[in-house]
Amino acid sequence: MQGRRVLRGLFTAGIMVFVLNGAGAGGTQEEVQSEPAPAAESEPRTVTVNTGELPSEPPVPAKDLPAAFLDQAPPGRAAGEFTTDFSRATVSYADVISGGPSKGGIPAIDRPQFETVDQASEWIADREPVLVLESSLVRDGESPGGDSIHVYPLQVIMWHEIVNDVIDGKPVTVTYCPLCNTGIAFSRRHEGAVLSFNTTGRLRFSNLIMFDRETESWWQQASGDAVAGFFAGTRLTPVPVMMLPFSEVRESMPEARVLSKETGFSRNYGGNPYRGYDSSSEPFLLRNAEGLAGTSADAPALLDRVVSLEHNAETTSVTYTALEEELVVERTLGGERFYFLWEAGTASALDSSSIAEGADVGSGNAFFASTRGGDSVELRRRGDRIVDESGSRWNAAGRAVSGPREGERLRPAVGVQHFWFSHAALVAREE
Repeated sequence: MQGRRVLRGLFTAGIMVFVLNGAGAGGTQEEVQSEPAPAAESEPRTVTVNTGELPSEPPVPAKDLPAAFLDQAPPGRAAGEFTTDFSRATVSYADVISGGPSKGGIPAIDRPQFETVDQASEWIADREPVLVLESSLVRDGESPGGDSIHVYPLQVIMWHEIVNDVIDGKPVTVTYCPLCNTGIAFSRRHEGAVLSFNTTGRLRFSNLIMFDRETESWWQQASGDAVAGFFAGTRLTPVPVMMLPFSEVRESMPEARVLSKETGFSRNYGGNPYRGYDSSSEPFLLRNAEGLAGTSADAPALLDRVVSLEHNAETTSVTYTALEEELVVERTLGGERFYFLWEAGTASALDSSSIAEGADVGSGNAFFASTRGGDSVELRRRGDRIVDESGSRWNAAGRAVSGPREGERLRPAVGVQHFWFSHAALVAREE
């Protein structure tokens, strides 16, 4: 119990750092700083995005929202901070609590600067976890082309939780909730408009609640669902991202652009304000969590890592424990085959005070059972390797690293890293 109190004190101290350093975020976003051109690293160009127009009426009428959640009193003190239409909701505000910071107290990055992989190698260790987003996987009717790759180090994004970005003209938001270990990206195009996101300072089942600056609707980060306000009842379009060690970026994506530490904010980038969190016995600030922990001997613990996947209204997850044992796990969802792949070599961002020194938890990601060229692939474990029917060897980034298929890649699915409680509360329980 004493250790738990100490741990809780560490979390509180980390949150206070956010509160003290996080002032000054806000404003609408019409122009977004994109990555600097390679020939002019000090001259970041500005990409203007057509922000479209907001619908004149809420996309989901109040009569189609759950009647039990309409006309609730706003969550504590929220009415004084937000212009949100709190009469429209899809969840109980009894489950919404303050995480410590106020509105925008953990400031989103709105003008992200990028640098080369070589430059980033000077301050990112090979084992550090990063989120990788590929433009070719972003569905965007107005900007369908592009093959750029953006990389978001957790050592930067964990201090901001949201990056409002543009990649090849496609507006996206890349998010990370440290309390749930959920790194997720979404298109910012929604219902005819381009939205810009920031943090509310509130949590639901320990998960970040975001708000858009255009309508101040509230959004659940783990699912992309609008849970309150104008857009309540709608969902953002997810974009596949992979959580990988930076070494994979160096080896196979030398042309990628990496989010810089030059954010305009002073933070202890590389440090972890949640030291020891993933070895805690319970999630921080988790409320109303009855039924999330299993009762069987092999049931996942609340803070066990899982990879969650939704497809065609079906959901599944695979624990890191199972992935470490099997390396490759096949599942079928909605008539489509998927592979979950895992390998060692990625540090936990939530263990040591220095992310680079975090315990090796490996990396797990989800893929369609086909290459990006459309060829079906049959994967299996052979010893300590993942191989296919041709004898080619694959890694957890979905890349064939040797054999006849060397260089080919699997098609990433929208697999999301979670702690078990987050998947159980916000994905499986809310299907």
